[in-house]
Amino acid sequence: MGIDELKNKKVLILGFAREGIDNFLFLRKIFPKKEIGIADRIKISNLKPQISNIITRDKYVKLHFGKNYLNFLRNYDVIIKSPGISLRAITPFLNKNQIVTSQTEIFLENCQGVVIGITGTKGKSTTSSLIYKILKEGQKKVYLVGNIGKPVLRYLLNNTKNKFFVYELSSHQLCNLKISPHVAVFLNLYPEHLDYYKNFKEYARAKSNITLHQKKEDYLVFNSKDKIIKGIARKSEAKKIPFDTLELKKIIKVKNILLTGDFNLQNVKAAITVARILGIPDKISEKAIKKFRPLPHRLELVGKFKGIEFYNDSLSTIPQATIGALNALGRKVDTIILGGFDRGVDFSELAEKIVKMNIKNLIFFPTSGERIWKEIKKKRKKGQNFNTFFVNNMKDAVRFCFEYTKKGKTCLLSCASPSFSIFKNYKEKGNLFKKYVKYFGER
Repeated sequence: MGIDELKNKKVLILGFAREGIDNFLFLRKIFPKKEIGIADRIKISNLKPQISNIITRDKYVKLHFGKNYLNFLRNYDVIIKSPGISLRAITPFLNKNQIVTSQTEIFLENCQGVVIGITGTKGKSTTSSLIYKILKEGQKKVYLVGNIGKPVLRYLLNNTKNKFFVYELSSHQLCNLKISPHVAVFLNLYPEHLDYYKNFKEYARAKSNITLHQKKEDYLVFNSKDKIIKGIARKSEAKKIPFDTLELKKIIKVKNILLTGDFNLQNVKAAITVARILGIPDKISEKAIKKFRPLPHRLELVGKFKGIEFYNDSLSTIPQATIGALNALGRKVDTIILGGFDRGVDFSELAEKIVKMNIKNLIFFPTSGERIWKEIKKKRKKGQNFNTFFVNNMKDAVRFCFEYTKKGKTCLLSCASPSFSIFKNYKEKGNLFKKYVKYFGER
């Protein structure tokens, strides 16, 4: 919906974290005296004082905070929902005449610039950052937004056609979306977020919205080797360009790329494909890619301590990502840290990989660690033994790494599970890993 359409509507901002705050500040800038509702499960006292002061002193704001926050939904015409709140959770509180939208949808419907949307189960942030760096190198007026960058509505305050927005899009942002970006990038698709979606099919359907509403003048850059993505692509009206068929060696020498692993080379291919669509010469892409450094927590080399190389891959929250990390590092991996929040995914392929590589030292976090170990025991060969450790904190995990990993070998943190069984998020987990690697390594 157009911004002007909100003028005479009763608007509720549902969810008041990063996006919700941006939604409020944008609407208040556009409509200084408009009555706006804000609803969230948290208490107002949990907000940062600066934000709390702004909304509590605004006489045109109605606040609905606390456990009964959903009871007020029916009082509003338009609900701008934050991505973390599922539509299923709020449906019982809605009536048929209400409009449920999102920051992403409002931005895509009103942005005059070029939007490049990137999704996939893994590799979104790296690919988004690569595209951003290439466009920057190509002297474009470009912004990195969405999951990896800033919330987007603020950019509508200076809405011009000569801008490019590289938009990292999660499944939650894409869910129920009724508009797609001009250039869509679909990297890969694996079972993920099955605690949020009913099943993998529903998750895939949410992801598919990145292209299903594209027009003939739009572009879909996709992974043609992924059968599900290939099927989704067939339903799209956009110009379809597979990135996996790109011959990278004709553009850049792999040894000149700081990114490790085949999955990262696929991200590079996707970025170059987008750059070509936007008229950026390969020489500019090559220059940007050579300078690009891996993002934190994504197969990040922490360093060499006491003869052991340590890699922080804390963002690997699914088995396929951990398998990719093992493929990248190869036989040097002597110790791996696994496990975390259990979303019920299949660990059999990962277990087979660990057994085949004969990784000697296995350190497990609760709760999925127990299930991963059970799968490994099923797959291991007769007489094959592992050193196994079950821990519930990072300090103990890293201490075992130093005690048991052979010199000249590699220790890898790549848990194949989300972090929040005992960690706040992947950043906290990765930072603690780096902290204790340096603590024990410098003693």
